[in-house]
Amino acid sequence: MENGVNSAELQALLDYYEKEKGIGRDALNEAIKEALEAAAKKAIGASRDLRVETDPKSGQLRAYAKLVVVDRVTNPQDEISRFDALQIVDEASVGDEIEKEVTPNGFGRIAAQYASQNLKQHLRRAEKALIFDEFKDRVGDIVRGTVRRFERSDVIIDLGRYEASLPSRERVPIEEYQPGEQLRCFVKAVEETGRGPEIVLSRSAPEFVVKLFTLEVSEIADGTVQIISVAREPGWRTKLAVHSDDERVDPVGACVGLRGQRVKNIVRELNNEKVDIIHWNPDIREFVAEALKPAELREVEVNESDKRIQVWVSEDQLSLAIGKRGQNARLASRLTGWQIDIDAEAVETLTFDDQVADAVNALSSLPGINQELAQTLVNSGFHSVNDLKQIEPGDLDGISGLEEHTELIIAAASGQASEKIETAEETNEPALPEEPEVEPPSSEEQLKEDAQENAETPQTEDSPNTDNSEDIEE
Repeated sequence: MENGVNSAELQALLDYYEKEKGIGRDALNEAIKEALEAAAKKAIGASRDLRVETDPKSGQLRAYAKLVVVDRVTNPQDEISRFDALQIVDEASVGDEIEKEVTPNGFGRIAAQYASQNLKQHLRRAEKALIFDEFKDRVGDIVRGTVRRFERSDVIIDLGRYEASLPSRERVPIEEYQPGEQLRCFVKAVEETGRGPEIVLSRSAPEFVVKLFTLEVSEIADGTVQIISVAREPGWRTKLAVHSDDERVDPVGACVGLRGQRVKNIVRELNNEKVDIIHWNPDIREFVAEALKPAELREVEVNESDKRIQVWVSEDQLSLAIGKRGQNARLASRLTGWQIDIDAEAVETLTFDDQVADAVNALSSLPGINQELAQTLVNSGFHSVNDLKQIEPGDLDGISGLEEHTELIIAAASGQASEKIETAEETNEPALPEEPEVEPPSSEEQLKEDAQENAETPQTEDSPNTDNSEDIEE
């Protein structure tokens, strides 16, 4: 078959592309037609209109060209003389168009060689057109594929019937991929390029995290919980703001899941990227406070016109609010849609003398403790009431200025100071027990006492000696 092609091989090729690639038979026939016409033009030469016919049974090829009838031929590729035209058709006038077979010898062999290359190009275009039709409606879905190879900075992912591209800009910086590795990716776009439609995948897009939560959390899938906003720094941290109109549903708890199982599955897919889930709040002050957690805010000032928020935190919370390399502040700003400025609140620092004075004033406020005694206590290392409560009898022995006041200090610290403590506060000396007062006797009692005194008065030399004790002794 000098002017034929192997129909069995052609049929096998068509069957392969139809079954394996999913390309319709009409598209395949059109691709073959274009390939053969291109081959005919190369073999025969340029023509104003060239057509190729194929006999599906024999594989015979015939080429036909449309030529203009003229009196005198000046361009053989586009013109035919009226005499030659009448050999093909019964009637022909100058200016008419007739179709003439222009199949050259060996056209089948030439066409087969040239068409094989052209056919592959056409089939690839047909395949990519099919890709566009199928995947243009799958943008926003998650697909699973296998890493096949690397082309420049792109990773080529095998999706089964098609191949997709994971560009460097859509990859997570800390992730590395190996041929044969299974990956889940987000279908970000189906783009028309000079080489045809291209499926663009992503693992770094914030929407990838949103879709993972939608697949994992049934409350998000059915609309009970909404993801209001999301901010992400791929590989390191993601913040999501969630909300539910159903007061019975805790949106954060629904996303976290029982014992954190739902969010753990997502974190595992993200290669241990941190995920913060917070409550969305229509009050921007409350929303910013949630977004900047775990930092605690002291004051918030809102500038509605510039959509800017100034927040103040204590010095020990400043690093938490800003985050490592400013990450927490950046994500909070993206999440809320407001520019957030963070400053540390100025805290007055007391000097050593001020601290000593405060301690003395605190101790001297106790009943029974005056300024001098309080100063001695502070100088001896007792700076607070709690320090005094730890004192046991004997602890102050040997400490000048305190030893003699042990009982007073213990009583003051325990809050059981009595009147003697109040007296000691004035004198700075321990209170001594007072002697009981003796009431003056009445006049009658005074007479009896006087009489008794007179009766007991010893005798003088002039008085008669009535005591015979000495004589009796003799």
